Amino acid sequence: MDLNLAEARVLGALIEKDMSTPDYYPLTLNALTAAVNQKTNRDPVVSWENEIVFEALDSLRGRGLAAFVHESGSRVEKYRHKLGEAFNFTRGELAVLAVLMLRGPQTAAELRDRTGRLHEFEDVGVVQLVLEKLAQREEDPLTRLLPKLPGLKEPRWAHLLSGEPKWEPSGTAVEERAASPLHERIARIEDELRALREEFEAFKSQF
Repeated sequence: MDLNLAEARVLGALIEKDMSTPDYYPLTLNALTAAVNQKTNRDPVVSWENEIVFEALDSLRGRGLAAFVHESGSRVEKYRHKLGEAFNFTRGELAVLAVLMLRGPQTAAELRDRTGRLHEFEDVGVVQLVLEKLAQREEDPLTRLLPKLPGLKEPRWAHLLSGEPKWEPSGTAVEERAASPLHERIARIEDELRALREEFEAFKSQF
């Protein structure tokens, strides 16, 4: 599909909000821009204006991956993704692809931790099976296991919706961040609290 960074980020954000906050979905342009620009659960962090987000939306609509929605009683246009419809994905597959689009290459264990608000995987093995299934699609594989880089204990998985993955570990990708299970749980809870605050602010901005 060769999505650019803006298209992948917008598509990932739409999927994330569809699965995590369905009561506030589809999203207005302001709410979607806030979701795209979140400072948590995003790598890289961006600060885009509505125009960039709308341009990505328009391109996604042309590809059949997003739709513009006019809801009865609403004065503003809203937007939703169509990735699940286009590929007939399971909820678990959508969750994995969304987090890969939002945070870049990750291990199966990291994906299990970070998809918790979208879909509850029983264990890391189930995530691994989902990744392998997406990688083994005959005509259009959508994930790939990347070679393990020096300094990292495990190889990372990447999505292929943006073509060939290009990745170098950032400061947040080094192995120290997985120093202990307790540290991971605390960091995840803090991420979720910040994300909820940002979602609430985005919701308020609609009125």
